[in-house]
Amino acid sequence: MIERRQFSGGMKGKNLRYVNDNPNQPTQMVRAGFLLLEHFSLPAFTQALDTIVTANLLRPKLFSSQTFGLNDGEVISDLGLVIRPDARINCSVLQDLDMLVICGGYRTELRATDEFIQLLKTAAGLGITLAGLWNGAWFLGRAGLLAGYRCAIHPEHRPALAEFCKATQVSSEPYVIDRDRLTASSPSGAFHMALDWIKGLHDKALVEGIEDILAFEESRYRRIKPTENICLSAPLREVVKLMDANLEEPLELEQLATYAGRSRRQLERLFREQLGTTPQRYYLELRITEARRLLQHTELSQVDVLVACGFVSPSHFSKCYSSYFGYRPSKEVRLVK
Repeated sequence: MIERRQFSGGMKGKNLRYVNDNPNQPTQMVRAGFLLLEHFSLPAFTQALDTIVTANLLRPKLFSSQTFGLNDGEVISDLGLVIRPDARINCSVLQDLDMLVICGGYRTELRATDEFIQLLKTAAGLGITLAGLWNGAWFLGRAGLLAGYRCAIHPEHRPALAEFCKATQVSSEPYVIDRDRLTASSPSGAFHMALDWIKGLHDKALVEGIEDILAFEESRYRRIKPTENICLSAPLREVVKLMDANLEEPLELEQLATYAGRSRRQLERLFREQLGTTPQRYYLELRITEARRLLQHTELSQVDVLVACGFVSPSHFSKCYSSYFGYRPSKEVRLVK
């Protein structure tokens, strides 16, 4: 039986959906509620929701989600699509939430009833994290829940928020996370806000895995650039790029060190300090990850794949593949039609 190996930090996020290093590790589910206001921004809502749904694909049962309306019945989004929320929002459902997201939009009317304001105050009193998308921050500010906080809101609605939120610093950034207040001014901001929030709850590898699926969906059909979303020094970044360009005939460590203008020992130290692994292991994981992509998304034979990724024999390739993914490359699911 081949002992399973875990991917090192540099490549772990790109392989989270294929391995489960801690299948029995208990996790506390975070319960998120999305309050859909009339004419809410559907893109902002789906960007935030898709992020936590994708997190569950990588690590099941991290989050739960539920949609709410201010009233019974359907809500119309900014795109004219009709959504039927799961339930009507009220104070009793707040007991089952850890976060409440106020989903506004460009045409969402800036008006809040006393009942709505009281509900938001009750949520804050229960310690629920409050978030606002597009002009969702306006409703939080109207309830007096942004005093002393930084926030983001769509530019069209900044003047309206500034009228009564004198103690609030309104930012021009696409999103702001300030303690238990999360705000985003655009769909892109909602996406990165949700990613940053998840990173604070879990780890960087999970965020990289989510980005690999959502932000770079097309990378399933092309080579995944190994240095995307990883902060590396210039010499190490060039070495990693060189590795990526030479998968079929892997370079020796001495060749990589010479290219980087460093000694072998200095290069090993850079990998250890910035990627938490050795150059040899990172190179192998890069090749294994590319082999998995080729097996899934091309019609190349297993022999062609192992040659393209620099493995010397079918037995060596099968052993390395099995040690990381827990099954032989011949068992990989082909996704090409």
